[in-house]
Amino acid sequence: MTTNYATTSVLLVEDDKNMCYLLKENLSSSGYNITICHDGKEGFKRFRESPFNICILDIMLPRMDGFQLAAKIRLLNESVPIIFLTSRSMEADKLQGFRNGCDDYITKPFSMMELNYRILAVLKRSTARTEPNGQNIHRLGMFEFDSRTRIIKSSDGTEKKLTPKESELLRILSEKRNELVTRSFIMNHIWGDDDYFISRSMDVYLTRLRNLLKTDPSLEIVNVYGTGYQLLEKVSNIESSNFESR
Repeated sequence: MTTNYATTSVLLVEDDKNMCYLLKENLSSSGYNITICHDGKEGFKRFRESPFNICILDIMLPRMDGFQLAAKIRLLNESVPIIFLTSRSMEADKLQGFRNGCDDYITKPFSMMELNYRILAVLKRSTARTEPNGQNIHRLGMFEFDSRTRIIKSSDGTEKKLTPKESELLRILSEKRNELVTRSFIMNHIWGDDDYFISRSMDVYLTRLRNLLKTDPSLEIVNVYGTGYQLLEKVSNIESSNFESR
């Protein structure tokens, strides 16, 4: 399978050398530039030294496991796509993976065709998040949210930078404020799937956004049971000049 990402650099961290050989041969034939590491500390060292377009991590790694590695990568780069490739299929492991910021979680055994398609899907979603598309500035009650920089600013000048998924979720809700947005639409748009584990991961991001917006009583993210969500915005006395005068 030939991809459109011929110059895509991939950090592959896998301690099984036979698996590494098979993955490198198959992914290289698809046009990817593969860097292999066999333990978590080596993987983190290489990530700090060179830019990568995507990281594929095993979980059971020596010296530093995949969860720890993903968390450290996220401290350096909030947006680089991360795929966990592992034999651990327990629900708790999958949820932990999404909490640590992964974009996909693939359990062994798997086919190379499936892996290639999942890599392509993650890269396309990542590219779409970083490309300007439509309105970037969203005014929400006492907040001003820039979906391009992922910065949300309060009228008192307080700023916070959101993670890529938090930002994309808030952008969708902002653009469709006071409208119902289905769970399926959100999950497929941001994660590329709508399975149970992604649903649980999305709940974590929604909780973070609710905590962020709760200082403004005119804003509320409402759960429409069994269907989706609404970002409700009541009439506010806060004027846009609060931001423009700054």
